[in-house]
Amino acid sequence: MGFLFDRNTWQEIFGSISKNRTRTIITIIGVLWGIFIYIALSGAAKGLDNGFDKVFKTVAVNSMFVWAQSTSMPYDGFKTGRPLQLKLEDVQTIQNRIPEVQYIAPRITQGDFGSEPVYTVRGQKSGSYILNGDYPIYTKISTKKIYDGGRFINQEDIDQSRKVIVIGERVEQELYTKDEDPVGTWIRVGSVYFQVIGVHKLAQGVSFDSDTAMFIPFTTYQKLYNSGDNIGYMCIAAYDNVDVVQVEKDIKTLLKNLHRVDPEDERAFGSFNLGEVFSKTMGFADGLTFMSLVVGIATILAGVIGIGNILLISVKERTKELGVRRALGATPAEVRNQIVMESVFLTLIAGILGIILGAGVLALINSFTKDIDFPYTNPTVPIPYVIGALVIMVVLGTLIGLIPAQRAVSIRPIEALREE
Repeated sequence: MGFLFDRNTWQEIFGSISKNRTRTIITIIGVLWGIFIYIALSGAAKGLDNGFDKVFKTVAVNSMFVWAQSTSMPYDGFKTGRPLQLKLEDVQTIQNRIPEVQYIAPRITQGDFGSEPVYTVRGQKSGSYILNGDYPIYTKISTKKIYDGGRFINQEDIDQSRKVIVIGERVEQELYTKDEDPVGTWIRVGSVYFQVIGVHKLAQGVSFDSDTAMFIPFTTYQKLYNSGDNIGYMCIAAYDNVDVVQVEKDIKTLLKNLHRVDPEDERAFGSFNLGEVFSKTMGFADGLTFMSLVVGIATILAGVIGIGNILLISVKERTKELGVRRALGATPAEVRNQIVMESVFLTLIAGILGIILGAGVLALINSFTKDIDFPYTNPTVPIPYVIGALVIMVVLGTLIGLIPAQRAVSIRPIEALREE
């Protein structure tokens, strides 16, 4: 390893490089471009990945919604167009029979999906808002951020059918002054008074509820609107690493059986599978990452091969010089080491410049995408990946450098001295 710290070795390397500066620069750019492409595309893919993670962080990514519609086919004595109604017992049956379901939250809503919003009054201020009847388990599927001092619905609220309510940010803004604390106050919803127990902050990204939504215990909603065991729709979250599309099919099949619907009737129950959307979205990001890896490695390999070709030409041009060195006592190992060192040095310089350039581009992208309304956040490449790419480049540079190095060693001194 002593040749690494030999001044003469480095003088010869820089002397060789400086003789053909243009050719050397073009070669470095070829390798630099490869790792730059890898860093830029991988970072861009990671930014997209981070953006989607941020968008979906407030909801269970394997979640879906299921609701009842009306039949489109006659079955078991029933005519076409029979309206269907989901029941609380359907929730328990799904939980018992489909083990892939982790959480299931029945909901009932007034003021959404075409129904009239609920007129709400506090003092001299009023407004019409969406009212939801919920169970505490709903927060397992869609996270609810409640401002300090407040809380969401709990099991005691359900058991005792308490007249408590959680209001949205816009409801607070429209019914209260800026300095008022809503928690503990009373508002009239329809003809019934409720005590405010919390203010729901609208989450950034995917949210199942708007800032005009209000939440009361499901059991309270049942009594207020005399809805019995009817539910509006189900929010369902499957376990991780299960086929959410198949889970959705299994749920619909079970519901058709429970409600005596033709198994082929695709319109009887509606659904929206957020898990399927998330899987497709993340698949796109993973595909972009893989593409960046393939393109980057291919470009790096092409650049490194270019370095090998340049060094082969250099060896050919320096045949007489190498012959003189051999005649003066230079060993084959010394000649080989010098050529390999030139290859590794050029590869390393190109790699470092490519990493710096790629990092600069990602920093610019990050600064331009901070405030855009698009799921894109913090485009970066993990340090181990960057180091791994650089190591691969150096290894490839070493291997490709052995070809011109062997060519240089094979030169016989007497033949080299005859070279003109």
